Amino acid sequence: MANGIALPGNRWDLLDGIVPDTPPAVSVIVAHYEQPAQLARCLAALAGQDHPPDRLEVIVADDGSAEAPKVPAGVRLVRQADEGFRLAAVRNLGALHATGDVLVFLDADTVPEPAFIRELSRMPGLAPDVVAAGRRRHADLDGVSPVADVRTVLEGRRLAEPTWLADAYRRSGDLLAVDDRSYRHVIGAVVACSRTMFEASGGFDEDFRAYGGEDWEWTYRAWLQGAVLAHVPSAVAWHDGPDAGARDDHDLIARNAEAVLLADLIPVPGSRPHGRPTSRVDIAVTPPAGASEAAAFVSVDSVLADVPGSELVEEIRSDPRLDRVRIHIEIVRPVRVGTGLRDAVERVARDSLGLLVVLDDDGSPLIRIHSCRAAARERRWGRNDLFPRVADRVEGVTPLAGEPDVAAYLGGWG
Repeated sequence: MANGIALPGNRWDLLDGIVPDTPPAVSVIVAHYEQPAQLARCLAALAGQDHPPDRLEVIVADDGSAEAPKVPAGVRLVRQADEGFRLAAVRNLGALHATGDVLVFLDADTVPEPAFIRELSRMPGLAPDVVAAGRRRHADLDGVSPVADVRTVLEGRRLAEPTWLADAYRRSGDLLAVDDRSYRHVIGAVVACSRTMFEASGGFDEDFRAYGGEDWEWTYRAWLQGAVLAHVPSAVAWHDGPDAGARDDHDLIARNAEAVLLADLIPVPGSRPHGRPTSRVDIAVTPPAGASEAAAFVSVDSVLADVPGSELVEEIRSDPRLDRVRIHIEIVRPVRVGTGLRDAVERVARDSLGLLVVLDDDGSPLIRIHSCRAAARERRWGRNDLFPRVADRVEGVTPLAGEPDVAAYLGGWG
């Protein structure tokens, strides 16, 4: 069972005003490649943090720079061979060597303000399900000497803050109101999570070998493992240079390559392809146990026909295609679905339900619609009360009485 505070839904606001009795032990993992001046600024700012020094570990994770970066005493250096752009792998390398209970991921070209670690680590230190995103701002820091407090050198150097991200935080109340696509508002260069959540998610996907996307893909897997997403605007770090979307060299081809890759790995509606199949299952449908072949056929086929993105899975098991399952539709008894189940599935996601049981007229269950995100968190805590559970009749979902006529079902005359 996890330690700390178990939060319902995405209610990080229940932590407002609470600070840990003892500041969490934090490991900061700074990803670096051939950026000595930027790294020096980042490390100087980390030395100026107001988090207790004896509760703060700094690890520079180097992605194969030609020369080993110079780090001050007390900062650990871990390195991997230069085999191309491997940000995901080098972050995992740093996490492997970390000893803290809270992991903070920074990029070498990002300089934190003095309160950054204290503010960003507070919620993951209290509630291990929280994935906290800091506020990444932008400035031209070229030529600036390393200082403990970056705020003293920002005059005349500030650059525009990404409006798309600021708008998303404002609309969502700093990610208090989230949905299955809110992973897009977590930036890997300024993110913190507990070791518990990092291990539950499996870490970053090391198949990512180009700029961008690895943070969103990781956040989505953490979300499915029950992560609580939170934006912490008081945890500010300054990126050296503009947002990628504002750079002149940020071309459409690169953005398209990232979108195509994520469309295959994140099969949620709005991210997955409209018609093409993906390598991952979004909604898994399991057939009714003990049903005849015909009854199972009609039950599963009618569910699949009504619920976009659903696929038949004989059983939920360890399978690479099933590591992104968001919803599990468990057919309890043979049914025929006309319409209506799709809306029930959308309700589970929209209302952040843990379980919706579709009932027969006599009150017995026909279908159970499980949120995999809710199930993962409740397993971790050994509880079943962190997400609402609802039982209801759904118009258009009816039990099958006896052996169905499959030909009549397929032909539409029975």
